[in-house]
Amino acid sequence: MRLCSIASGSSGNCIYTGSENTHLLVDAGISAKRIEAGLKELQVEGKDIQGLLITHEHLDHIKGAGVLARKYGLPIYATEGTISQMKKMSGLGTIDQALYHVVHADKHFQIGDMDIEPFRISHDAAQPVAYRFRSGEKSAAVATDMGFYDDYIVEHLKGLHVLLLEANHDIQMLQVGPYPYPLKQRILGDRGHLSNESAGQLLCRILHDNIKRIYLGHLSKENNYAELAYETVKLEIQMAPVKYEPGDFDIQVASRECCSEICTF
Repeated sequence: MRLCSIASGSSGNCIYTGSENTHLLVDAGISAKRIEAGLKELQVEGKDIQGLLITHEHLDHIKGAGVLARKYGLPIYATEGTISQMKKMSGLGTIDQALYHVVHADKHFQIGDMDIEPFRISHDAAQPVAYRFRSGEKSAAVATDMGFYDDYIVEHLKGLHVLLLEANHDIQMLQVGPYPYPLKQRILGDRGHLSNESAGQLLCRILHDNIKRIYLGHLSKENNYAELAYETVKLEIQMAPVKYEPGDFDIQVASRECCSEICTF
């Protein structure tokens, strides 16, 4: 399997994952041109993509979906609630209704040789999900835009080889920053985003010997920065009563502007 963040941040998200025979995208929240450029770096073309999996309908996750769907006849997979909202968004342009495929939380489906399991997350969207992938004995997940995590989330993130996990904001930066109070409360609420601290604490519950890489993603441009997210997550692991040290794992911060280093596993 392979996983690579083409872009990840509060301004736009698009993640590639695949195998030798199957190529998928999770979200398309940047321009189709940027997505195609990112795929080219991975030696994949737009026509090779077999499915676009949408987590939820916010613009930073679907901006390029319409163009990609029209250009390549690209199937779009999302929950019924997400699809319903996407159909109301004129900015996406006209999308052939036959390209939409409804997925259900906790119900596996196949695209090529990839087994895919959507699972519920808490976010202020219609019916958001994260995705877990498996090909053969390898597994990965993309989990962002979560206001909180619970035992259900933890169970769906156990045993992974690669994980892209949200580390959206530093709580203090957010609290003293320029955002209006209602927006701050939304981000900090149960339908908002995971902080750096929460991301680190979540990781402490799912660490195991065979993790190949952890990407920290969906960083806020205004309320976080890469070094802070990285160091905060490392500190949470260091302070936790677990047998691991931060240096035991390859932890990287996914960039909002360019492709991350691809992970092959």
